[in-house]
Amino acid sequence: MTLKTVHTDKAPAAIGPYSQAVIAAPFVFVSGQLGMDPSTGNLVGDDLASQARQALENVKQILIASGSSLEKTTAVEVFLTDMGKFLEFNAIYAEYFSTHKPARAAIEVSALPKGGCVEIKCTAVVG
Repeated sequence: MTLKTVHTDKAPAAIGPYSQAVIAAPFVFVSGQLGMDPSTGNLVGDDLASQARQALENVKQILIASGSSLEKTTAVEVFLTDMGKFLEFNAIYAEYFSTHKPARAAIEVSALPKGGCVEIKCTAVVG
């Protein structure tokens, strides 16, 4: 099996020793994305809404760079620092996954890198 790492400037660079994504055909595995601005590497705001939208945009751009898309996503894992914001997150998530609904898990965690309030990772089909 051939593995290919993915990098795009349209999503934030990795903040550690990992890749934005790895293709192991026919799948791409996207690393957890915070709500960071690709150009600055900083969180786009302190609130869940701005961070969730940016994290989803980052995932979307990495999928495109991988030769995939949101519509080819098979599974999504969401990490929230406050499960009390689950309904707010769901409304934003539905903007990106309105017709195609991949398998998903949402997990509350005590903290995320850079003080983020949401992190999103996924698996999708390539090609």
